[in-house]
Amino acid sequence: MTRDDIIRMAKKAELQCYMNLTEHSLAIEDLEHFAKLVRSDYSNKHSEFWLKQIDKAVNGEREACAKVCDDIDAEYGGEDVLATWCAQAIRARSNT
Repeated sequence: MTRDDIIRMAKKAELQCYMNLTEHSLAIEDLEHFAKLVRSDYSNKHSEFWLKQIDKAVNGEREACAKVCDDIDAEYGGEDVLATWCAQAIRARSNT
């Protein structure tokens, strides 16, 4: 977001902006500072959202892989030690 973008949006919002701060107006510098705070807050909220989405997807895929191992173990009547070990090892990765 450029300085011109900020001024254009401020005008669209019918804010009165002047180069110097007066009693009833906003200084351009103050408006730029405000825009920086909004950008930062917006970025933080979106990054937290995407980190949660990624974590959810990774955990889902991890569980799906462990389920494949469980299914292999079930095919062999619960006697496939390697499949059981794999399922446990995959699920344990969520704790690291």
